[in-house]
Amino acid sequence: MGKQRGTGALLERGRQLAAELPGLVASAPGRPAQASHAPFDGTVVGEVPVCIPQDVRAAVDTARLAQRHWAGLSIAERSAVIRRFVALLLERERDILDLVQAESGKSRLSAFEEFADVVLTAGYYERNAERYLGPRRRKGAAPVLTRTTEYRVPKGVVGVISPWNYPLTLAVSDAIPALLAGNGIVLKPDSRTPFTALLMLRLLREAGLPADLFQIVTGPGTVIGRALIDCVDFLMFTGSSKTGKTVARQCGERLIGFSAELGGKNPMLVLADADVGKAAAGAVHACFSNSGQLCVSIERIYVHADVHDSFLAAFTAKVKDIRMGAGPDWDIGMGSLISTQQVERVDRHVQDALAKGAQLLTGGRRRPDLGPLFYEPTVLAGVREDMLLAREETFGPVVSVYRAADDDEAVALANDSDFGLNASVWSARHGEEVARRLLTGTINVNEGYAATWASHDAPIGGMKDSGAGRRHGREGILKYTEPQTIAVQRLLRVAPAPGMSNQAYARIMKGAITLMQRFPRNR
Repeated sequence: MGKQRGTGALLERGRQLAAELPGLVASAPGRPAQASHAPFDGTVVGEVPVCIPQDVRAAVDTARLAQRHWAGLSIAERSAVIRRFVALLLERERDILDLVQAESGKSRLSAFEEFADVVLTAGYYERNAERYLGPRRRKGAAPVLTRTTEYRVPKGVVGVISPWNYPLTLAVSDAIPALLAGNGIVLKPDSRTPFTALLMLRLLREAGLPADLFQIVTGPGTVIGRALIDCVDFLMFTGSSKTGKTVARQCGERLIGFSAELGGKNPMLVLADADVGKAAAGAVHACFSNSGQLCVSIERIYVHADVHDSFLAAFTAKVKDIRMGAGPDWDIGMGSLISTQQVERVDRHVQDALAKGAQLLTGGRRRPDLGPLFYEPTVLAGVREDMLLAREETFGPVVSVYRAADDDEAVALANDSDFGLNASVWSARHGEEVARRLLTGTINVNEGYAATWASHDAPIGGMKDSGAGRRHGREGILKYTEPQTIAVQRLLRVAPAPGMSNQAYARIMKGAITLMQRFPRNR
């Protein structure tokens, strides 16, 4: 009964918070409403307006007007707003976690991972914005005579389309560097999880962000996604590879910049010298955090033949010990999936594999006794190429384990994929050496995904069908700017002097160029 009351109290707090937020949506009065449901029990969290393309265009126009003033502020002034926002996040941790859980159905720990990521990402960019965005002197055309400076100009209005699986991180962490770079934002959160984004908007405005600068539009992407792309100056998208390719084509038609994190079928390699116990524990978190609904989570594990049996026994035992459930209990290891559609996709992949001869080692069942959208953490062996599970992204709590004869075979199998988002290597001595051979944007040695994700000073993103552009680090903020070069020429023009023949000018320039090549100025 205590656990039930805990879940009920969490959902009630989520509904209270949601009730305060729909007025922040950038929609005209009288739009129809769309309900958002709690995955834990299917009850309504709240309702938001269903925007139409006219609302999107109005939101972009509003943000664009506000952006002109915002871009004129100093970087220090913009950073002060984000610094106050971080302080508000820390003050409101409990409410934020309650709302994230109410909307997404994830465990408390998975919700906290989102919270921590937003605090750390915002703090990193707030501290480093000046270093990345400030004017930079560049080598001029001629020593002494040319003073050349690179400036960073904001794109204008950045569109952000964020998914349901990380409604806090993927809505706000992409917006923060764009704001610091001097841009306005129009965000379209997923229709299933709009309220976390709206709460973040309220906190940003409370921190001093101009009210019109950051707009949120709600509704289906099929209705308002194209309208957003047609209006903004840059787009940040997180979602499936299929949709990402469509979005990329639409951005290409307008010649606007585009950055995307897309799908993954992420591999883990357990080498012969790995600590099997640590690798098994690490695999549990890497595979089943956020119920496997994580772009960088592990869906394939290749284990060296020498340690395959011991790893599989240890891993399967730990998976069986995962505690599933709903509510704010910190000891719950795995929460709900997000929707009936997601549960059906997971079950379809599992049943297809079993029908074609795969072995079920644990899991493989829906758990309606816990809630309408729970599915057991599942481990399979004997997965073959003719099974959906072999190559399609499952995006749920399912992993297949394979025996690899040696490191070379493990690397070849890991790279044999259209995706290239994240990978994990477990080894006492050869982890980094093997990691360099993998064709993925991030590789974690003796970790699943968190080490690279939390290294905010380094870029992260996908190769192949897993994305374009990067988050985090220098790349994660400069992508929201245009480089502008200004060169001030002194004394002599870069042209023949009055009375000088073109041939004489060319001869003198060749001598100067030859001399410059002998003494490179960048040494």
